[in-house]
Amino acid sequence: MAQNSITCTKTLTRRLLFSSSSNPVIARARNPYSYTQTQTYVEVYMKWKKDPYFDSIDSIHKSLELKPVIAVKNFFISSSSSPHEKYSIPISAISKKGTDFDLKIKVIRFLRSYPSFFEEFTGPLYNMPWFRLTARAIELDREERMVYEDFADNIVGRLKKLILMSGTQRKMLPLKIIKGLQWYLGLPPEFRGDPLDYVGKYGCFRVVDIEDGLKGLSVFEEQEDEKRGKILSVMQKKAIKRGIYSEAEGEAIGFPLFPSKGLRLKHKIKDWLHEFQRLPYVSPYEDFSCLNPDSDLSEKRVVGVLHELLCLFVEHAAERKSLFCLRKHLGLPQKVHKAFERHPHVFYLSMKNKTCTAILKEAYRDELAIEPHPLAHVRKKYIELMKESAGILRNRRVNNNRFSASEQNDLCSNDLDRVDDVASQLA
Repeated sequence: MAQNSITCTKTLTRRLLFSSSSNPVIARARNPYSYTQTQTYVEVYMKWKKDPYFDSIDSIHKSLELKPVIAVKNFFISSSSSPHEKYSIPISAISKKGTDFDLKIKVIRFLRSYPSFFEEFTGPLYNMPWFRLTARAIELDREERMVYEDFADNIVGRLKKLILMSGTQRKMLPLKIIKGLQWYLGLPPEFRGDPLDYVGKYGCFRVVDIEDGLKGLSVFEEQEDEKRGKILSVMQKKAIKRGIYSEAEGEAIGFPLFPSKGLRLKHKIKDWLHEFQRLPYVSPYEDFSCLNPDSDLSEKRVVGVLHELLCLFVEHAAERKSLFCLRKHLGLPQKVHKAFERHPHVFYLSMKNKTCTAILKEAYRDELAIEPHPLAHVRKKYIELMKESAGILRNRRVNNNRFSASEQNDLCSNDLDRVDDVASQLA
């Protein structure tokens, strides 16, 4: 009997020790966030506060105006067979393609709106309007293409990180979504035709079939990637550099906070934010299936995903509505827009240009914290060139008004001379 009792005791002990449901140590090892997934939701509602600093950044707010200009410029480059003639084309070659560039006005009016990019002249036949690129536009196009060649590893690496943030087992995003974000990612124009023309040489990208006959771009992890170790987010890299993060599971990293002038938080919101910053940091590249979607920890992951996403973009900003297509693929909640509103010290929502633009504050308040996109400098030059068009058009109007006034004076003078002649004849 004693021996049977000892055997039963050993069996019970073994079950208690090796059953994850009854052993808190083992349960925690499997899910390091099991004791931090509490819901202490605080209703964060603040009246939107305008920040003139972020509303005045041209590289952000002129970006959407620049987008069709660059698209039309690329059409000139690819369609013209005469680069020695500044890529000249007749208006008939482009007049019916306005929808391809998302233009809301006629193509010829659009071209005439940007004389710093497109120069108009009379063609060889039938006095038809022709257009060609200006010398400065051609110069910047060469500089842009050099960036695509010299910094291909950096640009493709950003695309790879975006795909690896997807919560699917295949690590894949639909090509339709990637092409919709092409402008923000700074991918070259040839990516729209065949993505593998630009990324195929890296070996880890494949075009795969997904539902409804659509195509997706997938990243296949290679042995080389495994040797390098896991991918670290911008937040993790900065924390390691500062010596406050050791890559252990469950470590906390607080988001850099940049309060706008005049924006004050209530005491209960301050207390909640303090506790929120102390929660473990969940990398956008980690498995998040074990997280309770209603917990504060899940919200911290969402903020981390949005932070990393904007770090990958050229201007570290994007139209808020353009990010909604990523909700399903990045494991974001249906009301992901609330994350921008609940964390105004991390993000700024600009209402300029009749749209809502989400801006990562850290990128502009601490310029050394986030690596700039290789294409950012060229984009700024393009915007400066685009702004010159307004001055050119203004000078033309002034000259036309002067010419009209001079013409009118000449007519009046001629009329007076005729009156004098008639009067002298009658006398």
